[in-house]
Parts: sequence; C-alpha cells; structure tokens
Amino acid sequence: MTQQHPSLALHDGRSIPQLGLGVWRTPADATAQAVKAALAAGYRHIDTAAIYGNEAGVGEGLRASGVAREEVFITTKLWNAEQGLDSTLRAFDASMQLLGLDVLDLYLIHWPNPSRDLYVDTWRAFVRLQSEGRVRSIGVSNFEPEHIDRLVQETGAKPVLNQIELHPRFQQRRLREYHAANGIATQAWSPLGQGQLLEDAGIKAIAARHGKTPAQVVLRWHIEVGNVVIPKSVNPGRIAENADVFDFALDAQDMAAIAQLDQAEGRIGPNPLTAAF
Repeated sequence: MTQQHPSLALHDGRSIPQLGLGVWRTPADATAQAVKAALAAGYRHIDTAAIYGNEAGVGEGLRASGVAREEVFITTKLWNAEQGLDSTLRAFDASMQLLGLDVLDLYLIHWPNPSRDLYVDTWRAFVRLQSEGRVRSIGVSNFEPEHIDRLVQETGAKPVLNQIELHPRFQQRRLREYHAANGIATQAWSPLGQGQLLEDAGIKAIAARHGKTPAQVVLRWHIEVGNVVIPKSVNPGRIAENADVFDFALDAQDMAAIAQLDQAEGRIGPNPLTAAF
C-alpha cells in the first residue's frame, strides 16, 4: 500500500503535492517507465519542461500507469526561446500536444532571461491561458524578487510558485522569506545538490541516527522547511526510496546541523540575474 503524500496550498485555492518526480536529464526513451514507476510508488506529481525533450514520455507514462488523470499534478515549463505573447501561446499548444493533455496543472516560465525583457509579455500569455481554463495554476522558475514584483505591478497577477535551485548548501533563505511574505510556494530543483551532499559527513551521521539514507535525510529537510521537492531518478528502487520520507522527523539538532551547511557560493546552476540562453 502506497503512502499518501502531503500537499501544500497555493494562493489560487489549489494545492500541489509536496513531493514529485523531476525528469530533468531523463532520456526521452526512459521517461515513460520512470513516470509509471513513480506513480506506482505513490507519487502524484510530475515535473517536466519543454527543453527536457521528454514531455511525450511523461504523457505516455501517465496513460500507461492506470492512475486517473485528475489524481496527478503535471507541471511543464516554457523555454526561453519561446518567450513573448504569441510565441508562448504556440509553445503551450505544442507542449500540450506532446503531453496528450487537455488541461495542465501548472505552467512555469523557466527563466526570467532579463536581457531579452520578454517575461512580462510571456506572463500576460500565461494569465490568458489560465483565464481560458487551459492551465489551472501559473508560476515561475528561477525568478528573483525584482522579477516577480514587476510581474505583479504590470499585470496584477501573482505567481503561485517559484521553482529555484535549493539544497542544504544553497538554502536561499532570503528568497524563501520573500516567498513566504507574499504567499508564494517555494519549489526546489536539484534538491540533493546533484548528489554532492550525499557524501557529507554530517548528513551521513544524521542518516545513521535515523536509519535512513543521506538522500532521505536531505529530502526530509526540504519537507520540514516547507519546500515542494522534485528529486530525479530513473531507478524504480531509488524512486520509491525517495518517497519513503514521511515516517520520520528531523529534530532541532539535525535541523541546526543542516543549517550550518549553507554557503553563500553554494550555487551549482546559472545565476538568474545574468543567465541568458
């Protein structure tokens, strides 16, 4: 019997499962099986993106799983090259055709790409898609407060969620505080620091105390600080293991030790303020 995963409320009245499967860098031909394995293990949240090249596999895995569409929360993201009002609408249609869906649960602008200055027009397209009932919730990824503030000022519509690089070595406290103050959910990509954290002696010690793996400890940390988290794996055993984080809790000592891992230069991926691709 699979365990039901908790959900977090979004400010638009909807909710998002707190744990999901990420499929970044999952080969297109492996995606359907990974999605099917995740849904069999109790996941009800899948996160993809146009640039990943595996949206069709996500749809195939969902259909093959036997799980009802309305039970699964699906996210995809608009790639930078498609930003702009009309091009966003066309890109959305293409993603939906690949996914095989009529309605999307969450659509994200993948990067602000401020040098192109198209993210506000892109957001207007997102607002239109939501008003037409084609997407239930709209959000952003890799946005800084200045980008989100501008969206709200110019359109009146606030993202429900910001998906950002976030792991114990790059905890993004300032951005998480901004999200909390504005009712925006925080979602973590590369939640395990692309595997770098799994060899950390402190994480290993916490894992040994709880009889859990280092990965489970890091994922539990995300759950306890209130992040939505989307670990990636194509291994069915690892997919199930990553979901087995709801039967233990970290204590104050554990949380304090993990807090100490934060580094100002802990970022692994691009800086949203300067990234242009």
